[in-house]
Amino acid sequence: MTTPFVAGMMLDETASEPSAGVPDAEAALATLHTRTVDALKGFVKMVENAEPEFRPVVQKFHDLHVRHAEEIGRLLMARGKTVDADGSFMGTINETVVGLRAFFDEIDEEVMSSVRSGEGHVLKAFDEVLKSPVEAHEHSDIATMRAELAQLLQETRHLD
Repeated sequence: MTTPFVAGMMLDETASEPSAGVPDAEAALATLHTRTVDALKGFVKMVENAEPEFRPVVQKFHDLHVRHAEEIGRLLMARGKTVDADGSFMGTINETVVGLRAFFDEIDEEVMSSVRSGEGHVLKAFDEVLKSPVEAHEHSDIATMRAELAQLLQETRHLD
């Protein structure tokens, strides 16, 4: 059995419960999956409505979230958990807000501050998983996905 990680530290495999303050791994993974799917729902609408010069940027975020949702879903299913592909009510709000903005305004670089704010919630969910007692391979996968999102945010920092 692989020894789980918590923020880079090995856990005692004999412990029956996570330490106080350590997030539950499955709950943290489920939250991360939900936030990723919620963000994706907004990007689906953005891709549909983005100005042509901005569409490639939005498409990168969309594609990254598609891949991450699938990978996180696989991690949850490997733990025997059911994956909710619909996200939460926040995903519906994301779709609605983007749709309304597209109706009244352009979807262009001016939305990047909103994108960064939303992605901040996704990054926090990644951080919670990385603090939880996940298996070493899960920790590695989640850390890689987090780094990919942080890198895309860095690459688009000039937009606003």
